[in-house]
Amino acid sequence: MLHSLGRLAVRRARLILVAATLTLVAAGVIGAGAFAQLKTEGFDDPNADSTKAATLVEERFGGEADLILLVRPESGTVDDPAAVAAGTALAKKAAADPDLSNVVSYWQTKSPALKSPDGEYALVLAHAGDNEEVIERYTSDGPDITVAAGGEAGVRSDVGAEVGESLAIAEAIAVPITLLLLVIAFRGLVAGLLPLAIGLISIMGTFAELAILGRLTDVAIYAINLTTALGLALAVDYALLMVNRFREELAGGADTQHAVIRSVQTAGRTILFSATTVVAALSVLLLFPLYFLRSFAYAGIGVVIISCVAALVVLPALLAVLGPRVNKGRLPWFRGEQAAASTAWARIGSFAMRRPVIVAVPAIAALLALAAPLLHVEFGTPDDRVLHTSVSSRQVGDVLREEFDNATTGIEVVTDGAMSSAEVSSHATELSRLGDVERVESSAGIFAGGARAAANPAAEALSRPDAQRLTVVTALDPRSAEAESLVRDVRETADPAGAKVYVGGETAALVDSKHAISSRLPMAALLIGVSTFVLLFLFTGSVLQPLRALVLNLVSMSAVLGVMVLIFQDGALSSALGFTPMPLDTSMLVLLFCIAFGLSMDYEVFVLSRIKEFHDAGLDNTRAVVEGMARSGRIVSTAAALMAVSFFAFGTASVSFLQLFGLGTGLAILLDATVVRGLLVPAFLRLMGRAAWWSPKPLRRLHISESPADERVAEPA
Repeated sequence: MLHSLGRLAVRRARLILVAATLTLVAAGVIGAGAFAQLKTEGFDDPNADSTKAATLVEERFGGEADLILLVRPESGTVDDPAAVAAGTALAKKAAADPDLSNVVSYWQTKSPALKSPDGEYALVLAHAGDNEEVIERYTSDGPDITVAAGGEAGVRSDVGAEVGESLAIAEAIAVPITLLLLVIAFRGLVAGLLPLAIGLISIMGTFAELAILGRLTDVAIYAINLTTALGLALAVDYALLMVNRFREELAGGADTQHAVIRSVQTAGRTILFSATTVVAALSVLLLFPLYFLRSFAYAGIGVVIISCVAALVVLPALLAVLGPRVNKGRLPWFRGEQAAASTAWARIGSFAMRRPVIVAVPAIAALLALAAPLLHVEFGTPDDRVLHTSVSSRQVGDVLREEFDNATTGIEVVTDGAMSSAEVSSHATELSRLGDVERVESSAGIFAGGARAAANPAAEALSRPDAQRLTVVTALDPRSAEAESLVRDVRETADPAGAKVYVGGETAALVDSKHAISSRLPMAALLIGVSTFVLLFLFTGSVLQPLRALVLNLVSMSAVLGVMVLIFQDGALSSALGFTPMPLDTSMLVLLFCIAFGLSMDYEVFVLSRIKEFHDAGLDNTRAVVEGMARSGRIVSTAAALMAVSFFAFGTASVSFLQLFGLGTGLAILLDATVVRGLLVPAFLRLMGRAAWWSPKPLRRLHISESPADERVAEPA
């Protein structure tokens, strides 16, 4: 198949390039609308109890208070005449706004929960839903009060803006550095520009895919970041592999046609298997119900497949047209053959083969030491604290945590079904007896310690003929383990007769999100392990190579995750990077693992392809490893450095989980390309000896080998 594809690239090179150009233009037109279709949410399980509670509130009560306007008087307190007049006017304006619903303010209710103890702040609560643009109408400062927007709607708006700005900054940093490194890596201007063509095709093609999917299903805007970083990174990987092999064939005396065909046969096979392993790792993200994770699967799978197709079809066509001119613009300080083997990597491989135990034991020990912080990892979901302290919604969140009695973060209990006042009172009484509950607010009154304490001035807003809302107020941090335990206690409380109870709110959503991920992790791990094993077996013909690769990848990924705990949970670099240490986002860790694991398999295939090629040519195990590393080591290290630049650039982001994703992926790439591929792979292959390539006889026929070498001399008719 690959031989035929190489022949097609040679015979129809210009037609392929014209078709690719037209496709790129069409993808650019379609993909231009991607940003308008994508969302800034996706961290909740749509089938969870908390999501059903939110849906009931939306349908029966007009929606939760997702927009919080924090009002501060220019002087005095919120009860001074000027502040009262301005605050009342603000609340009336919001109540009359058709884009807002369920508007409640301190000046309307005089509820102590909506005023800070010192009277410096007061709150106006409203439901904005998807109308985030409404925020701008209320956040301008007046002569008497200052208004800042927070809550879920404010955070969504700010995160969307910060993601776009962070992406622009990351690209402004990564692209010039990458361009310079590309010219150096490819040792020439013409060859250095080839990955940009492949990257442009893959990125624009994936933008078009996301724009179409965004019209059909929910897609998170964060997928854009993966598209740009991974699209350019894979373009560099695949172009390095293909161009390097093409130059090697030319240097060996082949003409352009034969060099293209042979490059597609050999490097193309590696690219095809590499792309398949990355797709397999990313596909498990589709198991999770959170569309945040599913969105990365859509983007990741799309960008990998498009990059692979571009590398196997468009890039060979470019090489067929360029021929020896691929070496034009050669940098003058590089001497000798462009495709020469790396003596440095040959020496590293040779040393590791001579001293496998001395090399492997310290390397494994160091990785396990880096993984140690995983022993005290804590999990959470994103809130306003993922933003920098200079962002408005983050500042509102800080004030709410410091000055207010969890007025907006209580545990929401919503009933589906009619309930009498006596039944509401009974259920509220039972809930108020639970440990760590300060009070329960309901349409039947306010309850504390198992008794009715007072009437509720907001009773009318909490009752419907077919539904009731009860708010369980607690002083616990909504992200704490104690708050999660309280949610479970609330859920275990017996449902009132004739009504189904759903428990929602911030803490309940956290509990449900963690369960949605943890319950599917065993299946995800199994699928990654099985698919990786099968693909590497088909690629190498060995049953031990896949096992060795899985073990080493698990160790290196544990080290990366341990470092992320040290940095983002324990706060080791919080001052330098400007983020707030927090429990790690569970979904982001899953994403980081799947992407980094897939990319590490990318390099596994790169290195093993050349080692296996020399082994099949008759070299003994030691010489095959040394020669294979000499031919592939420079490609892997160069590709890793270029790829790491794209991901490390996200360390400048103002959203902490983007920083975690970028730094974690970049670190995983560098660790894999150096410690794992450079030291552990040759050391383990030495320790495994001849058994490294063993497989049971019945399975050997399943191995997918390269096309016979003599096919390379066939004329492309």
